[in-house]
Amino acid sequence: MAEDDRALMERLAVLEAEVKADADAQTKRKEAALAKVREQRAAQQAEKDDLRAREVALVTRKPAARKPAPAEDDDGAADDDTGLGGAIELANKANRVHKELAKTPGKGEKSWVKSGLASLVLGPLGWIYAGSLREAIPASAAWLVFATVASKILPTFLMMPILLLVMPLSAIAGVVYAMQFNRSGKRQRLFDKDKAKDKAKKQLRP
Repeated sequence: MAEDDRALMERLAVLEAEVKADADAQTKRKEAALAKVREQRAAQQAEKDDLRAREVALVTRKPAARKPAPAEDDDGAADDDTGLGGAIELANKANRVHKELAKTPGKGEKSWVKSGLASLVLGPLGWIYAGSLREAIPASAAWLVFATVASKILPTFLMMPILLLVMPLSAIAGVVYAMQFNRSGKRQRLFDKDKAKDKAKKQLRP
């Protein structure tokens, strides 16, 4: 009986050692994985900081000498000397848009992914999610009427090119609607903005 107890204790000791070794190995793997993730994040942050520093240096760089006014060519058009500034501004806008698209929507904000997918699949009906109701509702009604009439008149092979053109444009509009909503906190119009501004100015006049 003592020998059986001794054998059982030895087996338990071996099993305990194996479990401990396995736990130690798992702990080391987790620590290595965490260290690798930290290194990757540090490298990405360093790249972002370097890119931001370059952009700031380009924007704040002072010109060596003031350039004369742009001369006109034979057609009377002036040479564009602001190409570099426009490119920098475009890069900054693209960077801001990229940050907005990468940001997770917070409370009360609209998801541009949902808005884009809904507008891609449903057409202007998807604009109701984040777009101006003054634009989304009439566009949705017109879209339903067009789809109903076209499905009865036009064959499928003629409908496909129209859908391949209209649906991506609708998806882009849905994404823009969601971005405008998140910036202002309310639904914004995408079309006829100039008319809306003129109307607001007229209302403010005494």
